[in-house]
Amino acid sequence: MSAPEVVWRLRGVGRTYRSGGRYGVPTDSELLGSGHRTWSDALSAFREGAGGALLFGKTRAEEIADRLPLQVEALIRAAERTCENRFEFFADPEVRLDTPIDWWSDPLRGVQWPSKPAHRIDHRRGPGDPKWIWELNRLQHLPWLASARMFTGEERFATVALSQLDSWIVRNPPGWGIAWRGAFEAGIRSISVALTLDGLRDSPALTEARFARAVRMLAAGAERCLQDRSRFSSANNHLVGELAGPAIVALLLPELRHAARWEADAVAALAVEADRQILPDGAGAEQALGYQVFVVELLTVVAAVLFRRYGHAPDRLTAAIFRSREYLEAVIGECDPEPHYGDDDQGFAVRLGPEPRRTVREHLGIVDAFLADRPAGAVESPESLTAAWLSSARPVKVREQITLRTTAAGSAFAPDGGMAVLRSGPRTILMDVGALGYLSIAAHGHSDALAMSLNFAGESLIGDPGTGSYYRNPEWREAHRSTRAHATACVDGLDQSVRGGPFLWMRHAQVRVREIDLLGGIVDAEHDGYRRLPAPVVHRRRVMAPPTLKSVLVLDLFTGRGRHDVHVSWPMAPDLEVEPAGAGHRARRRGVPVLELAYAVSGGVVTTEAVRGDDDSALGWWSRELEHRVPAWAPSVRCHADLPFVCATVLLPFPESRAPGAHAVLPARSIADLRVDVEEGRVQVEWIDLDGPHRVAFEMDRVRT
Repeated sequence: MSAPEVVWRLRGVGRTYRSGGRYGVPTDSELLGSGHRTWSDALSAFREGAGGALLFGKTRAEEIADRLPLQVEALIRAAERTCENRFEFFADPEVRLDTPIDWWSDPLRGVQWPSKPAHRIDHRRGPGDPKWIWELNRLQHLPWLASARMFTGEERFATVALSQLDSWIVRNPPGWGIAWRGAFEAGIRSISVALTLDGLRDSPALTEARFARAVRMLAAGAERCLQDRSRFSSANNHLVGELAGPAIVALLLPELRHAARWEADAVAALAVEADRQILPDGAGAEQALGYQVFVVELLTVVAAVLFRRYGHAPDRLTAAIFRSREYLEAVIGECDPEPHYGDDDQGFAVRLGPEPRRTVREHLGIVDAFLADRPAGAVESPESLTAAWLSSARPVKVREQITLRTTAAGSAFAPDGGMAVLRSGPRTILMDVGALGYLSIAAHGHSDALAMSLNFAGESLIGDPGTGSYYRNPEWREAHRSTRAHATACVDGLDQSVRGGPFLWMRHAQVRVREIDLLGGIVDAEHDGYRRLPAPVVHRRRVMAPPTLKSVLVLDLFTGRGRHDVHVSWPMAPDLEVEPAGAGHRARRRGVPVLELAYAVSGGVVTTEAVRGDDDSALGWWSRELEHRVPAWAPSVRCHADLPFVCATVLLPFPESRAPGAHAVLPARSIADLRVDVEEGRVQVEWIDLDGPHRVAFEMDRVRT
């Protein structure tokens, strides 16, 4: 941390301990202003909608119900489960809680979080996993109840929503308990509660006393978010949540005395963060796809409400949303599976629909509904209730020049975020040539420089094995962030970057891009993560996937000093079976060959390995949801040799349409006679595959085929 950050953190600690950790809840006169204005007056003004509805409304509900009947039915079923206190988060089973709900109890793990000031609760070393209890306390189920009332006209949904909110406020005074651990949780929860009140404006169950309690809590949260918002090395997606909460509260309750200040401060800071956290090429600065979706949906919710209120939003907000859309569309393409990279906790910015997790395609549908300026050829995305509620009242046009490079064939390069996409027919390759993560701690980045993924005909073959865990399974957390778990090279069993904790990297591997040729199918980059070794190493990867070849050649070049042990890993999708195939591996899906890998090393002996579901190393697992994993093959080639040396891997995907005769058609080895030689800085690779013989000569930055 820098000296200013240390001073800032010490001041924050001192302020917290002087106050005993309790937040100063504004008095009624501070909230409502001077004079004789009462809560009855405030509630009447709120019901009349002096500031206008944020998102919800009876007319809009009727339109949405007519257009999306199946989604509305699913939402009502989710609301019914909520009425029965039934909750399900992450990959955990559904639980049914008592009435009133014990907001500090995690029944799945038998954990009761302590009754003490929030700042005295160590969530990292507490009695259980804070993610589950935080998810419950974000109250993101309450907007389901509010919208179910609008869709059905049944007042019981409002009664349950407000009763649960009453229970929560009584049990969780500002600054007390796990739910107030950090301003971020207060910000996300504020959005849920504000939208719930917005949907229940005309409900008789919204009494004066209930309204006053809710507004006091929201006001305390808004002050907490703005005063204690994340700064310096912590100013990642948390900061966006801490700003979005007060912005939405201020827009919901413009008559409050401090609403104008909350709105001005929060929206201005969000515009700055939109530029910082969504890079000029549209990639997320955190190098984590899930958090990019999360951040952009927070920006979209605020921008949508600003448009409802004023007919406009800051250009920097809408421009960031547009940039992100362009990038995400380039990454997922028309039919590719959604990639994994960096952390993903399946968090929602706002839950206006019952879907268990947000997909990138659903997210693009939400963004397109808001921007209302869908470009020709855009990725098809499913309709959702969130998209319907956030849709623009009029077109929101954005025309911004971004640094993303694309080709007609769908290849792309994001120079700021460091993502290269090579597309050729049914084949898609993604390669990470970007930073470890955002800011000095890179909290949600993985040590995966130069990692690749390979998709073929819309199916994942090689990819990122996901996040695994945050708190509950520390060994999963370590493994899924490691270099060894990703489709890149690991030297001497060490990560490219140096860890300082489960959400902290002390030293970041720096990547340098040497060449990008989207038309020729070439990506060439190197990183310095292993220069820290006593005998320093530079890992350089050159991927050659010209559209004219079915094979993909990956050259991993290791230069420096000394003798080193190197693993080059290729983690496979969990539905694949892997078997040895000569000096390589073959992968099958449902018994049909879909991929062959062949390896050769200059100056050393190739040793092939494959691990699946190994508990000791925590390798050979695939995680689609937080705190859940399934076994998945992770083949690799290993070499112990003196530097410099080159490891060549040839990847040959097969179309599954070769089935059922593929077992007989394909020979025992579809790639033969692979060899790589290095002499005086010149690398030569030769092999034979189903298309015949190939020879590639590589000198510096030139290639001859």
